[in-house]
Amino acid sequence: MNARAKFQRHKGGKSTDKTLTFKERLAALRNLPMFFKMVWQTSPWMTVASSLLRIARSAMPVAILYIGKLIIDEVIFLSAHAVHSTEKLWTLVALEFLLAILSDGSSRLISLLDTLLGELFSNKTSIKIMEHAATLDLEQFEDATFYDKMERARQQTTGRSVLLSQTMGQVQDIISIIFFAAGLVVLSPWLILLLIVAVIPAFLGESHFNNKLYELYWGQTSERREVDYIRYLGASDETAKEVKVFGLSDFLIDKFRTIANKFYRDNKRIAVQRSAWGTVFAMMGSLGYYGAYIIIILRTINGQLSIGDLTFMAGSFRQLRGLLEGVLMRFTVVSQGAMYLTDLFEFFELKPRINNVAKPRPFPAKIEQGFVFENVSFKYMNSEKWAIRDLSFTLHATEKLALVGENGAGKTTLVKLLTRLYDPTEGRILLDGYDLRDYDLLQLRQHVGIIFQDFLRYQMNLSQNIAVGNIIEKDNTSLITSAAQQSLAHLLAEKLPAKYDQMLGKRFHNGVELSGGEWQKVALARAYMKHADLIILDEPTAALDARAEYEVFQRFADLTKGKSSVLISHRFSTVRMADRILVLEKGTLAEIGSHEELLEKNGRYAELFNLQAMGYR
Repeated sequence: MNARAKFQRHKGGKSTDKTLTFKERLAALRNLPMFFKMVWQTSPWMTVASSLLRIARSAMPVAILYIGKLIIDEVIFLSAHAVHSTEKLWTLVALEFLLAILSDGSSRLISLLDTLLGELFSNKTSIKIMEHAATLDLEQFEDATFYDKMERARQQTTGRSVLLSQTMGQVQDIISIIFFAAGLVVLSPWLILLLIVAVIPAFLGESHFNNKLYELYWGQTSERREVDYIRYLGASDETAKEVKVFGLSDFLIDKFRTIANKFYRDNKRIAVQRSAWGTVFAMMGSLGYYGAYIIIILRTINGQLSIGDLTFMAGSFRQLRGLLEGVLMRFTVVSQGAMYLTDLFEFFELKPRINNVAKPRPFPAKIEQGFVFENVSFKYMNSEKWAIRDLSFTLHATEKLALVGENGAGKTTLVKLLTRLYDPTEGRILLDGYDLRDYDLLQLRQHVGIIFQDFLRYQMNLSQNIAVGNIIEKDNTSLITSAAQQSLAHLLAEKLPAKYDQMLGKRFHNGVELSGGEWQKVALARAYMKHADLIILDEPTAALDARAEYEVFQRFADLTKGKSSVLISHRFSTVRMADRILVLEKGTLAEIGSHEELLEKNGRYAELFNLQAMGYR
C-alpha cells in the first residue's frame, strides 16, 4: 500500500488522520520523474533552456562573492603598499558588475520560462484530463469518491506549475550549496556542520506543520465541494428565481458561513502554532549563524584570515544558511506537491469497464431483427436495490416502442443500457443476434440519436446548441437548419436578433435566455442531426403546450419511419402513437402490448391511463 493509500482511509465518507512520515515523503518524490516527463512533453526546448539557465545561475552567487573578496583584498593591498596600478582592481569590479547583470537577466529569463512553461503545462494537463474523462463510464461519474478524485486531479492542473518552479529551484539551490560548501571547506569545514545543525529544527517544524495542512486538505475535500456548490446556489442566474421565491438566501448564507467558519478555525489553529514555533526555530538558526560569525571575526583579528576571507566566509555562511533553510523547507513543499501528484496520476490510471472487445463487430448496415433483452438486470454502484430486474422483451426493427411507468420504475435506466452507457449486471442485450458488447462502441453511439429529459442547455449560440447532436457536422448549415425545422426550433431562430448565431443563456455577453419549451425544441433538433437507426426520446415534450406537442410528434412519426424508436412519456396522448407500449413497475416488466390491447387487459396501463384521463374530464 502506497503512502497516499495509507493516508486516505475512508470511513463514512471522510478521511481519517494519518501523519506522513519522512520515509513516505521521500517515497512521494517517485512521482517527480513522471511529472517532469509530462513537463518535457509540454515543451522540450523550454525545459532544456530553463535547466541550463538554472545551472549557470546557481554558480553566480558564489562567483560574485568570491570576486568581492578579491576586490577587498586588492583594495587593502593597494592601501598598504601605496601601489598606483589599479588595473587589476577595476578589472575585478567590471567582472563583478558583468556577473551581477547576467545574474539578474538570467533570473528574469528563468521566471519568464517558468511562467510560460507552467501555463502550457496547465493547459495541456487540463486537456488531458478532459480527454481521459471522456473515456470513463457514466457510472463512475455518479460515484462521489470518483468525483472527489477527479476534482482533486483538476486542481493539480494549476497548482503543479508552482511545483515545477519549486522543484527546479530546489535543484538550482542544491547546486549553489555545493559551490558555497566547496569554498567554505577550504577555509573552515566544521562551520558547515554547525550550520546544518542550526537549521534542522526549523526544517522539522515546517515538515510537521505541512503534514497538518496536508491532512486538513484531504479531510476538507468533500466539504469544499459542498461550499462551492452553496456559493453557486447563492449567486447564480440559474438559481436566482427559486432562491428568491422560496426565500433561501438566509438558509444558504448560514450554511456557507457554518462550513467556512469551520475551515477558518481549523486553518487558524495550525497557522498560529506554525507562527509561534517558527519564531523559536528561527531564533535557534540565528544563534548558530552568529556563533559562527563571531568565530570568523576572532580568527580574522588573530590574523588567520584576511579581511577578504572574512567578507567571503561571512557572506557565504549567510547565503549558505539561507539556501539550506530554503532547501529543507522546500523539501516539505516539494514532497507534499509530489504527494498531490498522486491524485493526478491515479485519475489517469482509472480505466472504464465499458470497452470494445478485441475485434468489435461493425454496426449493421440495416437492423434486421432488432434489440433483444434477455433476462437483463442492472444494479447501480454502491446500491443494494435492483434498478432493472429480469427484463426480457424485443424492440423489433422499425418498431416504435413507448416506455410507461411511474418515476423510478427504470425507464431511463433501460435506455442507458440500450446505448451502452451502462452494461447489464446480469443477462445480455442482443442486436441482430449478437451481444451489444460485441459491437464497436463508437459506431453504436453514432447510430443512436437520444435526447434525455435533463438535456444540457449549452451557453453557446443556437447553431452550436443544435449541432451538439452530431458535432462533426457543426459546420453543416443546411443540416442544422433542417434539424431546426423538424423540431420547430426554426420558428425560434426567426425571432432571435442574431438568428442561428445568437448566443443562448445569460452567462455570456448578449446572451438570450429561452423558455423551457423553447429549450426543449432546441434539444429535440439535436435528435434530427443524425440519420440514426435508433431514436430515443426521454420525455421530449414535457415543456411544450398541446399544439406544439402534436406538431412535434407528427414530425417525429415521419422521422422514425423505417427506424426503431423508443419514446418515454407520461402523457398517454403521446404514448398511444407507439406500435407497442412496455409498462415498467419497480424495474420489472408489468405488461407489454398496443394501446388497445393493454386497455382490454384492464391492468396497470389501463389504471394509469384512466387516472390521467380523469384529469381532463
